Amino acid sequence: MRTFQGKRYWLVGASEGLGRALAERMSRAGAHLILSARDTGKLQALADSLSGSAEVVACDVSDRDSVEAAAAAAGEIDGLVFLAGAYWPFGADKWNAEQAEIMADVNFTGAVRVLGAVVPAFVERRRGHIVLTGSLAGFGGLPGSIGYSSSKAGLMHLAESMHADLRGSGVDVQLANPGFIRTRLTDKNEFHMPFLMEPDQAAEAMFAHMRSGHFSRSFPTLFSLVFRGSRFLPDALYFRVFGARGR
Repeated sequence: MRTFQGKRYWLVGASEGLGRALAERMSRAGAHLILSARDTGKLQALADSLSGSAEVVACDVSDRDSVEAAAAAAGEIDGLVFLAGAYWPFGADKWNAEQAEIMADVNFTGAVRVLGAVVPAFVERRRGHIVLTGSLAGFGGLPGSIGYSSSKAGLMHLAESMHADLRGSGVDVQLANPGFIRTRLTDKNEFHMPFLMEPDQAAEAMFAHMRSGHFSRSFPTLFSLVFRGSRFLPDALYFRVFGARGR
């Protein structure tokens, strides 16, 4: 079982929601945290409230210069947890080009930028721990999810490729795929969200996964079976079940 006492972890996207709750959980486990997001005010308030040591490093994952500066400021780390995310709910029939581009740039390309600043050093040292945050929405295309589900699918695919490449290298890659979590992002949804989790619940599940030796975990378990099982459905049945209705 992986331990965190005295380890340096860089949490990107830690200012609120799941990121904040996970930071609190990891701090109690003894990790030294480097907290990053664009809003350093919220990060500093979080750092001041934690039981363990933490430092604040501003980072905008959509800006390569900002990412490189943040990685340099973070210094040598034992692990990276990528939690940054952007979300607006809309479908292809109401395409918002600006918001779709931001989701792709933060959720997927932002992760690529951060990983590019971290992975080479991990590989060279032959040790490191990388945790990427996917989503149950990434298992298949969904109505009203232009930008978000696609960007999460790309991130999940990236995690799988990295795990395939780095097995046995000393660099561990993990993927966590949560369902609905009560945050300012999901507050935008006007539909019922089954199995809605509080951030602390999701953080507990994610941290349990991080302590394990497994590659991926999707949660809540029962809800995840719907999405994981959907990958085996024929197209006609998949879109009958998951496609938009009332048109």
